[in-house]
Parts: sequence; C-alpha cells; structure tokens
Amino acid sequence: MSDQDKQEALPRLRDALDDIDRQLVALAAERQKLVSKIGEIKAADGRPLRDFKREREVLDGVRRQAEALGIEPEVAEDLVRRLIEASLTVQEQDQVKRAHRGMGKHALVIGGAGRLGQWFVNFLDAQGFRVTVSDPIYQSDHPWVIGAAQCTDRWEDLASDQDVIVLATPPGISQQLLETLSKKMPTALVFDVASIKSPLIDTLRVAAQKNLKICSVHPMFGPSTQLLSGRHVLVMDVGNKAAMSEAIALFSDTMAQTVVLPIESHDRLMALVLGLSHLINLAFVTALTQTGVPADELAKLSSTTFGRQLEIAQDVVNESPVLYYEIQKLNTQGELAREALSQAIDLLGQAVAAEDSTQFVELMHRGQQYLQSLTTD
Repeated sequence: MSDQDKQEALPRLRDALDDIDRQLVALAAERQKLVSKIGEIKAADGRPLRDFKREREVLDGVRRQAEALGIEPEVAEDLVRRLIEASLTVQEQDQVKRAHRGMGKHALVIGGAGRLGQWFVNFLDAQGFRVTVSDPIYQSDHPWVIGAAQCTDRWEDLASDQDVIVLATPPGISQQLLETLSKKMPTALVFDVASIKSPLIDTLRVAAQKNLKICSVHPMFGPSTQLLSGRHVLVMDVGNKAAMSEAIALFSDTMAQTVVLPIESHDRLMALVLGLSHLINLAFVTALTQTGVPADELAKLSSTTFGRQLEIAQDVVNESPVLYYEIQKLNTQGELAREALSQAIDLLGQAVAAEDSTQFVELMHRGQQYLQSLTTD
C-alpha cells in the first residue's frame, strides 16, 4: 500500500471505528433497558437481584466466545464485568426507589455537605424521604441545595419533626449533637456514622437510657460508592433494639450486607481493617518519598504488584488528612495496628539479615495459612 493509499484509508478506518464505538454504546443502553425489566420481575417475585451463578455462566460464555474470535478473554471478561456491575447498580437503585421506604417521611442529615453526608442525602432522597441538610458551611443569607434537599442552619427547630436523623459529623461534634438531642428527645431514629466509636460510646448509651431511639452505624465504603453489592454496613446496638431494626431496614432494599457488631468491639476491629490498611499505604508512600526517586519514573517500570499498590496508595493519600489522623489518634485500640506493623517489618528485616531463607519462607507460609480460609468454600 502506497503512502497516499494509507493516508486515504486512515480516515475511513477511523470513521468505521467510531461507528462501532457508537454501536457499542447503543447496545449497552439497550442492555440497561433489559436489565431494568429483569429487575422488575425479580422484585415482583421476591428474588434476589444478584445471581452469582448466572454471572459466572455469562462470563464463562464470553471468554469462550472471545477465544473463538481471537480476542483476549481477559479483555472481553473485563468489558462484560463492567457492564454487569453497571446493570446491578441500575437494578439496585430502581429497587430502592420502588420500595418508597421513606415516602411521606422526613430525614435530617447533619453534616450533609460533607462527602459521606452527601451520600446519605442522596440515599435517603432515593427512598422518598424529604431530606433537610444542616451543615456549618451553610449561611442563611446564601441559600444552597444538595440535590432535592432543603438546607438550614437551624436544625434544632426541625428535630422534632423528623423520622430519621443522621449525624455525618466528626466524633467530637457528634458527641455534642447527641447531648443536645438527648435533651430535645425527638421521636426520630438517630444514628451516627463515625468511623471511630470510642469517644461516643458513653454518650450513645446515656442517650439510649433516656429512651432516645438511637444506634450507631458505620458504612464500610467510600462516599463515591454506587453499587452496594458486596459492601458491608456495620450496625451497633447501644441499648435500643427498635433503633437497630429501623437502621437495618434502611438498607434492606439494597444488596449491602448489614453486620451487627458489639460497639465495644468496633474500634479494635477497625484498628486493623482501617487503621492498619491506611498505615501500610501511608508507609508505602512515605518510604517512596524518602528515596527521592520520582513517582512517574517508578510507574514507568511498574510491576503488577507495584502498580496495584501504587493505585491504592494514591487513593489513600487523596483522602482527608485530618480524617485519617483522627482514625489513628482517636482510636484507643490504634496501638494494636501500629505495633503489629512495626513487629512485622522487624521480623521480615531480621529474616533477610540472617541470610537464611528458612525464616523468610516460614513467615510467608504462616501468611498463606492465615489467609487460607478466604479461598475455601
């Protein structure tokens, strides 16, 4: 093919490629319509939205087709897996809306301008609640809205008219709010969503003893989360069973898994689930920073493991430094994670310094045994 033929062919090929891309998008849209209809039938029959066996059959079929067509099976599976997740998100959101759980009810989200607060605003709004937001950044002479929510700087005047009150505020502020609510005694379901519970336990229990309908909740996902399938919501009893039941019911139309947890156990577990994972990623970035080697230079040479670790670490360091400091500082069980990490680094360093693979291999074998339960049916 001559240079002129190549120059003439290139625009035609690009146009053809653009046309295929448009068809793919159109087919994806058509797929979503079918998914919504399937979701309606499942809901009417009381069937779960997610069918893991069916998903595996679909993905296996896609891999076989890809191999037959000369396409990398991993590429085809990744494409369809993303479509499945998008479909599940649509089905879940449709189910939440169909349930009308909050229809005719009112909800107040204190701290609703924050990222997690906004998530709860949207979540409650989708259920049909009439949502009001109160946040320190609100000023009465500068009205603002979050979605369909109304905003106020006088939440105390509205507390008695609410069915749900969410405290999406830092632990210190939540404690003050709980003390105020204990005096006002609204009939609403009240719960905090703090990631650290130690500073709140006594105040929560006192509020429950005063017959405030209160419990404690911890969503184990970030505010950008849309699909709740595979996500966990921790719910803790502080002395009011009715509050527990109502809080769990708020998530019953989603695919989230609610886990009932003793509130006294929360911070010890979070020291590992949150504190340790944060520490590892922050230590990873801090170590790289101290070497002086530019991140982009390392990324160009990235292995699979390094690339995955770098991606996670990038997400962590872009979160709120103040929040992450509070997760470390306010957790009275935080030393558990820091000591465990320090000891682990020492053990690995000693194993290498000994110039004997036995210690190093033993540490890896212990890790394999510890994680074995995650891969067994």
